[in-house]
This record gives sequence, C-alpha cells and structure tokens, in this order.
Amino acid sequence: MGLLDGKVAIVTGAGRGIGREEALLLAAEGAKVIVNDVGASLQGEGGDKHPAEEVVELVRAAGSDGAVNASDVSSWEGAKALVDQAVDTFGSMDILVNNAGILRDKMSFNMEESDWDDVIRVHLKGHFATSHHAAVYWRGRAKAGEDVTGRIINTSSEAGLYGNAGQANYSAAKAGIASLTWVLARELGRYGVTVNSISPRARTRMTEGLFAEMDTATEAFDKFDPKNVAQLVGFLASDEAADVSGQNFIVFGGDIYATGGFHPVGELHRDSAWTPEELIAAKGELFRGISSGIPKFSFF
Repeated sequence: MGLLDGKVAIVTGAGRGIGREEALLLAAEGAKVIVNDVGASLQGEGGDKHPAEEVVELVRAAGSDGAVNASDVSSWEGAKALVDQAVDTFGSMDILVNNAGILRDKMSFNMEESDWDDVIRVHLKGHFATSHHAAVYWRGRAKAGEDVTGRIINTSSEAGLYGNAGQANYSAAKAGIASLTWVLARELGRYGVTVNSISPRARTRMTEGLFAEMDTATEAFDKFDPKNVAQLVGFLASDEAADVSGQNFIVFGGDIYATGGFHPVGELHRDSAWTPEELIAAKGELFRGISSGIPKFSFF
C-alpha cells in the first residue's frame, strides 16, 4: 500500500530533473501521474516529448499508470487542457505539482524585455494558470457535496526568498510564487485543498555549472540528488499533510527548513509622524540587531 493509492497527480516540467523524480516518487506511492513537459531547452526553445514519454514508461514499469501531456502550462488553454486530461483519463485530479520553468539569466542592465517576459510567464503564470483550473475543478466538486483532498505543491526558490544577482526575472517570479502560495492557501482551504511551496537545492539543468560540488556525488549520501526533494513532495501530497498549508520549505539533501513569511525585523513607535531628519537620527534604532554588510544597513 502506498501513501497515494487511488490518487491522480499532475507534475509539470516532469521530463527531467526534480520534476522527473517527483513524478516517479508519486507513482511509487501509488498515484497515477500525468507527466507534463514540452520537451524544450533550458531557455524554453524547441519541443520534444521524448523525456516525458520515458518517465511515463518508468511509471508504468513501477506498477502505476501515467500519460504524457505536452501542453504549454503558461497558456490559459494549455493549463486547462492539462487538468482536463487528468480528469478525462483517470477520472479525477487530486495533486498538482507545479515545477516547470526556464532560465534567462542576465544582469538587470543587460536584460532584454523578452528575457523578463518569458521567465515571468513560464514560472509565475505557469503556476497560476494550472492552479486556477485545478481550483475551479476542486471548488465545483466541493460545492457538489463531494469530499475534496486537493494538494498544490509549488516550486519557489531561495533566489525568490533572498534574491540572487543576475536573476532579476527568475527571483521575481519565484518570490511571486511564494506569495501566490499564501494567497491560494487562504482561498482554497475551505474547499479541502492545501497549498505549499518548496525551495529546493538539487542538481538539475538549471544548476549545472553554478557550484562545482554539484557536478558529482563524492559522498555516500548525494545531497544534490533530486530524489531528496521528491520525498518532501510525497509527504505534502499525502493525506497526512492535510494540516499543512501556506508553508514554504527549503530542502537540501537531508535538511528541511520550514520558513516563515515576511516579518518585522526592527520597529519605531510614537503617536505622530516622523520627519526625514528624525528618521535619520533614529536609523540605528530601526535597524537594531540586523546583521550589516556593505552598505551598513544591508540585509545581505
């Protein structure tokens, strides 16, 4: 018996890397899986369904069932077709793992409009479009009196939580996904749906060349193996995580951090407005306790 027996899952960007391992883990736990991947390059160009077909073959070899979907999840119609395929093929849809993404890394002063638009579209709109159509489906079932145990697991990034030079587009999209997760969790909880996000560190096409230690596994435990990330997704997709929603998790090897949202790090209080000159004088008090870098009151 698997944790996800009888469930139907969608994993976007599941042809390679983290998405591939997520799809295989969900299948190993008993879920039927729609493997979505356009087969594009890291920059979002071209189309080749072969990676997704291979994943579906592995899903079936493991004793579950799956189907390929090549829809562009950043299009409204493509996202709807993906959700519809899950329901039409397997009779329901219980789990949505949003993972699809591309990179167009450049410094802000070198970035072109298309670099910004494409990354925001694939990551942020691609997460929202699928979530919208899944939410419509689950809300309809709940209003019809059916029990719903929906799960949305989004993929944010530490770049979105803390920022990363050279990735204004990617970091902004991933920060948006973290915020979107909070909103969806608030909106969909009444319908039996949980919404969480992960910020993974793992060896993928997106991380190749970033860190030398990612290239090969030199220890008995490969901290950068995408399979480590999939385990957390399996937990969040399960019925045992029904009380976990609106959370973001950093996951790296065997380390998992539950992270909070934005919170005050310094305060000033009085019963009248502050002038700019008074704020200059009170700057040290407002930023008391914040670790300083360059400039002095930087968060970095």
